[in-house]
Amino acid sequence: MSEVTAAAIKDLRESTGAGMMDCKKALVETKGNMQDAVDWLRKKGLASAAKKSGRIAAEGLVAVNTSGNKGAIIELNAETDFVARNDQFQALAKSIAKAALENGQDVEKLKAARLESGATVSESVATLIGTIGENMNLRRSSKLEVANGVVASYIHSAIAPGLGKIGVLVALESTGDKAQLEALGKQIAMHIAAAKPDALAITDVDAAKLARERNVFKEQAMASGKPAEIAEKMVEGRVRKYYEEVVLLEQIYVIDNKTKISQVIADAAKTIGAPVTLKAFVHFKLGEGIEKQETDFAAEVAAAAGTAA
Repeated sequence: MSEVTAAAIKDLRESTGAGMMDCKKALVETKGNMQDAVDWLRKKGLASAAKKSGRIAAEGLVAVNTSGNKGAIIELNAETDFVARNDQFQALAKSIAKAALENGQDVEKLKAARLESGATVSESVATLIGTIGENMNLRRSSKLEVANGVVASYIHSAIAPGLGKIGVLVALESTGDKAQLEALGKQIAMHIAAAKPDALAITDVDAAKLARERNVFKEQAMASGKPAEIAEKMVEGRVRKYYEEVVLLEQIYVIDNKTKISQVIADAAKTIGAPVTLKAFVHFKLGEGIEKQETDFAAEVAAAAGTAA
C-alpha cells in the first residue's frame, strides 16, 4: 500500500478540484493509487461538483421541518430558480431539513450526517450536482427546541409543503394546549416573515448597531437647534421608535396593526390557559447576504460576435 502523503493529497486536489478531506478519503479508500482515487471521486460526484464550486449559487430553497417541541430550518442553494422546482432537489431539501432536527445547529456537522438513503448530506449534494449540472451548497441551518411547548413554522409563498424562499421558526414555551400554541406560533411566524425583526427582546439588540443609531439620532437632534434637554428627549423617543421597528416583542402585530406582539402573547395565554413565553425565532430568506452575479447577456453576445469576426 502506498503511503497517503500530504503531497499526494495536494496533487489529487489540484487534478480534480475536490475538497482536501475528500481527496484524503479517496486515497485511503484506494490504498494510495492516484488514478483509482480520481475514479473514486468521480463516482461519488465530488470531482465534477468541485469544478462547479466557483459558480455562485444564490437560488434554491429554504426548507423547514418540525416535530412537536423542536424544529429545524435549512437553506439549500443552487444557481437557478428553475432547479428549485426540480423534484429531486426538493426531495433532498426535505431530507436535509429532517436530518437537521438532530444536527441543525452546526452546518458542518449536518453535512456529515447520514440521510435515510445511507449517504451523507455532502455526498447527496455532490451526487445531485453531478445529475443536474449546477453548483449547489448547503449554506446554513438552525434548530430550535423547548422543554415544554411547540416549535411552529411558516413558509411564505410555499412551492411545496415546507419549501419556499422565506422560512420562519418560532419556539413557544408553555404547558398549555398544543394545538392552540401551534396556531399562535404560526401567526407570529407569519408576522416575522413580513416584519423582519432583528432581535427578540430589547436586551438582544446588537450593541454596536444601537450605538450607531443613537449617534445618528443625536446628530439629528443637535442639528434641529433644540435645547439640550429637549434634544435628549428627542433621541430617547427615536430610540424607542427604533426598538419598535427591530425588536419582535416591541413590534406592532401586522395582522391587526394595533397590538404589540408582547401583548398578543399575553392575551393568547389567557385563552390557552397557561403562561406562554416566546423563547426564540429564526428567519431565513433565500440568498440573503449572497452577492449575486449579474450577467450582461448583450455584452456577452457582442463579445462572442467580435471573436467570431
